[in-house]
Amino acid sequence: MMRLVLDAVSVEFAGVALVRALSLKVGSGEVVGMVGPNGSGKSTALRCVYRALRPTAGVVRVDDADLTTLALRDSARRVAAVTQENQSDLDFTVREVVALGRFPHHEDKRALNVRERQLCEKAMRRTDVPHLADRSVLTLSGGERQRVLIARALAQEPELLVLDEPTNHLDLRHQVELLAFLRRCGLTVLIALHDLNLAAATCDRLGVLKDGELVASGAPDEVLTPDLVDRVFGVRPVIVAHPQTGAPRLLYDLTSRDSFDMNSKEGSAR
Repeated sequence: MMRLVLDAVSVEFAGVALVRALSLKVGSGEVVGMVGPNGSGKSTALRCVYRALRPTAGVVRVDDADLTTLALRDSARRVAAVTQENQSDLDFTVREVVALGRFPHHEDKRALNVRERQLCEKAMRRTDVPHLADRSVLTLSGGERQRVLIARALAQEPELLVLDEPTNHLDLRHQVELLAFLRRCGLTVLIALHDLNLAAATCDRLGVLKDGELVASGAPDEVLTPDLVDRVFGVRPVIVAHPQTGAPRLLYDLTSRDSFDMNSKEGSAR
């Protein structure tokens, strides 16, 4: 399993700082979550980890090696990503899409061997998509496609799994199954999530981002306090412990929020 370190990572684009001196560690076999409001820099930071972006400053290290010093094929063998930009117009079957996870392991155009085909089948079973194997990905719902992309990442046999809002489009059952799998899979996982309750239930540690900066990090019950959630997200929750796991659960008072009141002067049509 792999260790990951983001060491003072900064990203600037067109003179705008998207991420500022972000330092975060993910230990071998840990599940670490990144949370924060829209535009806080979560996705940008993740792109540096799966090499879609190069940091303007700072270093991403995997097992003490600067990620940029690795050959792209080598890093692709070790790091798999499920991103938010995975739309495709290619008319591939689900089985073919999952098999693409083996591409970094091939330096020629040979067909998958028996072990690799079994690996792809196992990845599809883990994500509950075997019944879709011969369907075109163009015919799938958003949730079905998301599960196929997760299967492709698992077929890659990574040491580090990077997931950007992987529960988007998933129904409740598949959200729970995916996050429970991440808890027990043994891989090193860096995941961005919007839902703080899901993040608290899933992650060993959380990094909280606001305006591109890390404002807090630690265990969920240490980080998710009413004051911090109010300061970062603009909502003050009541926090209780889950009766079985003890994980923090955030409860929100919807009656006090009137920003979208359609009857208010500001919200009325002009």
